[in-house]
Amino acid sequence: MNISEVSSWKNFTDPDGVVWDLSFLNAHKAVYIHKAQGKEDIKYTFYVSYSFHCFTKDYDSQTEDEKNKLMYHAPKDSRPFCQHRYNLAKKHLKNCILNLDKMDVVHAGYGNYAVLEIIDEDGNNINYFAPFKVFRENKKMRIHVTSAYAITGKVGGGKVGFLKIANNLMRGKPLPHPKK
Repeated sequence: MNISEVSSWKNFTDPDGVVWDLSFLNAHKAVYIHKAQGKEDIKYTFYVSYSFHCFTKDYDSQTEDEKNKLMYHAPKDSRPFCQHRYNLAKKHLKNCILNLDKMDVVHAGYGNYAVLEIIDEDGNNINYFAPFKVFRENKKMRIHVTSAYAITGKVGGGKVGFLKIANNLMRGKPLPHPKK
């Protein structure tokens, strides 16, 4: 996949020799179908990529030695591996992205949108902030997930339908923005 972001993530090996598989964050296609009664279905195909912020985090409580031992080196930057972010992303992130057309999407500031709430295996709601950008690149519609982590409380602006975002992007119209 010829895109400007990482398309295939290298695994991370922690200081104990445990290998953490990151292939679930490799770039992929996501297809969304807009169905409207009496109208022809509209198919939106996006190429999706993920930032290493989905599985890394620099904590103030970590010593420099701990940070260095957990350092993950991505092409553009380096940050310490975070098992908590990794576990959340592995369990939930790709499913969120593949179901954006069925989820609540909100304005997240700086031209981003975000998924905010997921339901875990036990039926509990988790506030999961997963901001993403949508854009065109090499004539392809793209989603780049810039981060993903659990939050307390609510963050983000008003809701916006993902299919509205996709439709505007496909037609070259301005993307929806929050009302002032």
